[in-house]
This record gives sequence, structure tokens and C-alpha cells, in this order.
Amino acid sequence: MKVGLYFGTFNPMHIGHLIIANHIAENSDLDQVWLVVTPHNPHKKKSTLLDDHHRLQMVFLATEDYPKLKPSDIEFKLPQPNYTVHTLAHLQEKFPTHEFSLLMGEDNLNSLHKWKNYEVIIQNHDIYVYPRLNTEIIDPEIEASARIHRVDAPVIELSSTFIRESIKKGKNVQPMLPHKVWQYVEHNLFYKK
Repeated sequence: MKVGLYFGTFNPMHIGHLIIANHIAENSDLDQVWLVVTPHNPHKKKSTLLDDHHRLQMVFLATEDYPKLKPSDIEFKLPQPNYTVHTLAHLQEKFPTHEFSLLMGEDNLNSLHKWKNYEVIIQNHDIYVYPRLNTEIIDPEIEASARIHRVDAPVIELSSTFIRESIKKGKNVQPMLPHKVWQYVEHNLFYKK
């Protein structure tokens, strides 16, 4: 089985995440896309994150009607902070018959050379890159890799940070979140302070 891994803090899971994940699941050779909820991104402050189980629940609520999309808590069980290369090794060991690929925005491809053991990742895993509004030049060596697959996906410039800040200001963000996620956020009064 070919599985694309879409990593994120999903704080909160929004329609941009859902559109990209579903588009790639439906328009590539991948059988499934797993939305891997990251408990602690080494590049983000942990204090801004909702508890892991709340973010996993939002991903579950957003994807339950999409058979090719699966929430994953695989990183919850790994030492923190974790790195993608460790998660990939763990998944390959746990699911030896699966072929794992990464999904990432063009902005992340720009910084791939800063990732821990990025050479190992690019040597052993395909990377599906969706477009972002991007002006930076990508490392030609990375760009030239046969493992990089550009995906003609919609450009979605919506961020969880923008949504959190809008909620804090009392703005209506309902159109930006899958309906069940919006209900969950509202019910739990998340991001109000």
C-alpha cells in the first residue's frame, strides 16, 4: 500500500488541510493519506499547542467521511521532540509492506535541507509537493531529485495561526473549518484567550 504522510500540528485542522490532503489522495498514485498529528514540532513553541488528544480529535472529525484520509497519532508514542526521519524509520519497521511518501508545501521544500538527515529522507521516500505562494528559489539539487513529485493542487493560503488569532478577536471563522471541527472548537471554547 502506498501511503502519503501529511504532517502537521493541525492547531486547528482547517479546510485548507482537508482540501490538500483529499486532492492528493484522489489525484495521485497514493492509496491513502495519513494526517500525522505532530505532538511537538521542533520549530514551534509547545505552549501554543492544544493538547495532543484535542488536535487528533479535530483531525478525526474532519476526515471521518473521507475513506482515503486517516488520522494518525504515530508520533505520540515516539520520544519528543521528534524528527521526520525517525518517524519514517519507525513506520517502515511497523508496516514493512507499506511504501511511505511525504506530502509537503513548496515552502517546506525550501527548508528541507535543514531537516535532520534530509538526505536519507529524499533517498528513500517520494515527496509530493503542493504549490504555495512562494518566491524563494529551491535548492537545485533537491529540485532535481527523481523523488520530488510536483502536484497540481489548489493553492490554499490559509493558516492555523490566522484562524487562532481571528477566534481570539471574536471573528467568525466557521467557513474556514470543517463543520464538525468548528463545532468542536466552539463547544470547547478553544483559542478564545
